[in-house]
Amino acid sequence: MRISAKGEYAIKAMLDLALCDDGETLQPIQDIARRQGIPQRYLEQVLLGLKRAGFLHSRRGSAGGYRLAKPPAQITAGALLRAVDGRPGIGSAGRSARGSVGDAGGELIHLWRAVSEAVDSVVDGTTIEDLRRQALERRASTKPMYHI
Repeated sequence: MRISAKGEYAIKAMLDLALCDDGETLQPIQDIARRQGIPQRYLEQVLLGLKRAGFLHSRRGSAGGYRLAKPPAQITAGALLRAVDGRPGIGSAGRSARGSVGDAGGELIHLWRAVSEAVDSVVDGTTIEDLRRQALERRASTKPMYHI
């Protein structure tokens, strides 16, 4: 399976916003880009697509930025991938499944379909809230117990 850079950046940016979310504060795009290591010009395109899809609110200007338009528990990774890339797929492997009857690729179509359904199940079953919670748990587990 291939996830484009655009798809990965969409999920990273939305997770970043969820981690900073207080329901009111707008996050400047340059801050999101810096924290996530995403080129700002590319991130602008990604966030514009997510805004058009209804996942973000934004405001222009010096006090502008982005914030989530929906609670993180209502945003799935699959919905974000489809918003920026269309349907997530299995990449070039799926093309070989369109072979003729005598071609081995024709028999593989069931395998690629099962792989695609499994991918859909994972990305559609994973919310930004799930990822936020995992990130917070990981952060908590890496902090030292004692300060010396």
